[in-house]
Amino acid sequence: MSQDTKKAPDIIYQLKGVPPTGQLIPLGMQHVVAAVVGIITPAILVANTCGLSDADKTLLIQVSLLVTALGTLLQVYAKKVGAGLPVIMGISFAYVPTLLAIGGQFDLPTILGAQIVGGAVAVLFGIFVKKIRVFFPSLVTGTVIFTIGLSLYPTAVRYIAGGSGAADFGGIQNWAVAMVTLVAVIGLQHFGKGILKTGAILWGMIVGYLLSLCLGMVNFDSVGPAGWFQVAAPLHFGIKFEASACVSLAVVYVINAVQTIGDLSSTTMGGMDRMPTDAELSGGIINQGLTSIVGAFFGGLPTASYSQNVGIVTVNRVINKAVFAFAALVLLVAGFVPKFSAVLTTIPQAVIGGATISVFATITMTGIRMITSEKFTMRSSAVVGLAVALGVGITQVSGSLQGPGFPAWVNTVFGSSPVVVAAIVAIALNLILPKEQKKPA
Repeated sequence: MSQDTKKAPDIIYQLKGVPPTGQLIPLGMQHVVAAVVGIITPAILVANTCGLSDADKTLLIQVSLLVTALGTLLQVYAKKVGAGLPVIMGISFAYVPTLLAIGGQFDLPTILGAQIVGGAVAVLFGIFVKKIRVFFPSLVTGTVIFTIGLSLYPTAVRYIAGGSGAADFGGIQNWAVAMVTLVAVIGLQHFGKGILKTGAILWGMIVGYLLSLCLGMVNFDSVGPAGWFQVAAPLHFGIKFEASACVSLAVVYVINAVQTIGDLSSTTMGGMDRMPTDAELSGGIINQGLTSIVGAFFGGLPTASYSQNVGIVTVNRVINKAVFAFAALVLLVAGFVPKFSAVLTTIPQAVIGGATISVFATITMTGIRMITSEKFTMRSSAVVGLAVALGVGITQVSGSLQGPGFPAWVNTVFGSSPVVVAAIVAIALNLILPKEQKKPA
């Protein structure tokens, strides 16, 4: 008995075994805290864009929690449809620009239909990852991630100002609440320790939420009617297939598959001092696609690996699967409680904007780090500069692809979200432009 107790602290640094409760709960909750904002916020953004009712918005959040939990459990324990690695899978911000573009032009069922096609593309990518990977070096992937971050800034500022259509849009009260939230997040990220630091975004939102309560900005009308237990019904939102939407989201899935490779690699390097195997990479990406496909039938949004949780692993080197299973089970239970999801819908948009602008900034800087991870040359400058210029520029000029001669689908695929254009241009230029010759030693 004493021998087991002596070895117990080492279990958290091993894949198998169950750590003592005193370690399991705080280590698992740390991952819940780090992930929860990323899980619920895309659902809120999409629900608002698609004009969903309070009840449907609650359901969208509820399903997001469930999909995250199930995707994580498969990723941690399954083979072939999972990497078998300690990685949190959840609803991802990286898809948001394209989701909002599709939702604004069409509706939620069209998003879910495109998600099924995108998920199938991710599954194929996972199956052939070893052969396809060569087309997505860090220069290309970093350019697209950088573009994703840039494209999300207007969304954050719109929320900071109070949300589109709000009677007090741009009011000083909205900005004050958002800035208090942002200051709290930044302060905890840079001066906090432990759970305060890793959960800085969540704690910052709590600070902003409490301030909003004092200012009378929180509306609890949607909480009362919400039940205590509910199972999401399949096809509640419906599914539609629109070719242009499917193409644009499929491109984003490919890019996120590459990002998943990075997250899986960071997990194994940071926690196990090795690179992931081809089988682990394949299973991890297949999980991303399969979870998205299944989730679409219930209203769950696209999934990807959570870099913020990968960051925790690289810092504390805790890789025990039971820790991640506990975090997934907490999210699973929360996903069955509509009352909990309804409370989350009461978060004022200014609070969401103040918290998420820091997330979007992090995404942008992640792209820059990937771009500059290798020597930055004139060729690199051309790839990044032209891809971002065309991607962002086209979407900033309304109607630039809707003139004479352009069919309607062209604007949907290339004019709605900068991510698709940036990805295609970056891939093409990286293949076409000659590589610099290495100077002889």
